[in-house]
Amino acid sequence: MTAARSADSGLAGPGELDRYPYTEAPGTDRVGMPSWDGGDPDLGRVGRRSAGSRGRGLHGQLVQQLGQMIVSGDLGADRPLVPEEIGQRFEVSRTVVRESLRVLEAKGLVSARPNVGTRVRPVSDWNLLDPDIIEWRAFGPQRDDQRRELGELRWMIEPLAARLAVGHGRDDLQQRLGDMVEIMGHALTQGDSLTFSRADAEFHSLIIQLAGNRMLEHLSGIVSAALQVSGGSLIGCDRPTEAALVHHSRIVDALAAGDAMAAETAMRQLLTIHPEVERVVPAPREH
Repeated sequence: MTAARSADSGLAGPGELDRYPYTEAPGTDRVGMPSWDGGDPDLGRVGRRSAGSRGRGLHGQLVQQLGQMIVSGDLGADRPLVPEEIGQRFEVSRTVVRESLRVLEAKGLVSARPNVGTRVRPVSDWNLLDPDIIEWRAFGPQRDDQRRELGELRWMIEPLAARLAVGHGRDDLQQRLGDMVEIMGHALTQGDSLTFSRADAEFHSLIIQLAGNRMLEHLSGIVSAALQVSGGSLIGCDRPTEAALVHHSRIVDALAAGDAMAAETAMRQLLTIHPEVERVVPAPREH
């Protein structure tokens, strides 16, 4: 690292991508610049890494850095992004910058046009169902809105998926659901919240797969992202609790019995076992 980060300003110095470990193959295209004179200091702001960018080297880390700054509002709508300045600031090559901006463009965060350059797009253009954007919003200034919206979306998706999952005859997936419940039960007795949450995430993904609706299956990433970012404060079923385990078991039993109504009801109960239920179940909004 060529410069230290200021603890007061929250700005990263040149080469600040080195603050995270990454694997760099021999001969990787990397540029080392000692400073970014005249550059915008906002482009040095650093933040939390997302699951979507871990282990992807400089390219993934730059996507993470810029994506978080855009979503947090540090880089506002219509803000120009100059590739040369970004490359100098983060000490990465033009190739890394170009590929990173393409990823952000695919997510709807930026647009690149001839004679205009690359600019930040307004929130209305973002792909809000993208797992990276979900996480960036969940850990940024919009965290409350993001978690509420995720809770409401899960309330609409998962009870329906549980109802549709009945009668599809996927014995392999139903057996796997039972396995996940057993794993959660063991993790509960051991106080192993990490294992519990991983089994829980797979359980909910399997329910959506069992629904037999390909369009619905495309939304499984949203549920996974919601479980990852909820942090136990939004949805109770990602916590190792006896109540959560009971409702998971009831869903499995309902599926085995072919009872669609019971499966849907059990899923709704599972999504509302947390004391902060009003943050999960949509309530009429005042206008």
